[in-house]
Amino acid sequence: MAGKKSSLPRAPYERELLRLQTELVKVQEWVRAEGARLVVVFEGRDAAGKGGTIKRVAEHLNPRVARIVALPRPTERERTQWYFQRYVEHLPAAGEIVLFDRSWYNRAGVEHVMGFCTKEEHQLFLRQCPIFERMLVEEGILLHKYWFSVSDEVQQERFRRRLEDPTRRWKLSPMDLESITRWEAYSRAKDEMLVHTDISESPWYVVESDDKRRARLNMIAHLLGSIPYHEVPPPVLELPRRPPSTGYQRPPRDLQTRVPDHSATL
Repeated sequence: MAGKKSSLPRAPYERELLRLQTELVKVQEWVRAEGARLVVVFEGRDAAGKGGTIKRVAEHLNPRVARIVALPRPTERERTQWYFQRYVEHLPAAGEIVLFDRSWYNRAGVEHVMGFCTKEEHQLFLRQCPIFERMLVEEGILLHKYWFSVSDEVQQERFRRRLEDPTRRWKLSPMDLESITRWEAYSRAKDEMLVHTDISESPWYVVESDDKRRARLNMIAHLLGSIPYHEVPPPVLELPRRPPSTGYQRPPRDLQTRVPDHSATL
C-alpha cells in the first residue's frame, strides 16, 4: 500500500490555485456567452472539506453568475412536496452556475442514517434520482457530482480543531458529532447511494480530501477538464478622461457620522 502523501506546501498550492481560479473565471465568461447551465454538486463526509473547496471555487466569480445553494432543513410545506421540488427551483437558467453545498443527496445520507425519512422514501429516492438526473442532462444542464472522502482519523482531528477554535465552532453541530458514532452506517449508506446513482450520464467523482490543499486543486482541475469551455475575448475597455470640475465642493466631514479609526489603536 502506498504511503500517505505529505501535505502540499503552501507556496505551490497558492500558485496553482490562482492559476486554476483564473481558468474558472474563463469558464464563467464562457457560461455567460454560450448561455450554458452548470451545476456542481458537493457531497461527502462531515469535515471533508466541501465548504472550503466551494469557497475557493467561487472566490473570484461574479455572484450574479455563480451562486452557492445551501438549503436549510425543509419547512412543513416542503415536506409535503415531491422530494426534488425544492431543489428544482434553484437550478440555473441560461448563463448561470449553481454550486450545491449538499443537495438532494441528503436523502441518501443524513436523512436515511438518522431516520429523518422512511425506508420507503429512501428506496423511492434511489429509484427516482437517476431518472431525475438524466432529465437534467437531457435538458442540457452540465451536471458534475463530487464526493469528498476523508478518513475517520482526519475527520476526528478536524472536529477537535473546530471545537477549540471560536471562529469555526459554528461549523460543529450535534449532528456532526453523531456522525462519529455512526461512521459505518454512513459508509454503508454512501456505498448504496453510489451503486444506484453512479450512472454514465452523471457519474460520481471521488475526491480524496485528507489533505485539503490537494483536494481543492484536484477537484477544480478535474472540473475544468470536464467542461468544453474556451476563452471568450473580453470587451475592449478604456478609462474615460475625467471631465473638468463644474464647481462641486465636498460637504464638511464633521456633518457626517464616520466610522471610528479602530486601526489607530493597534
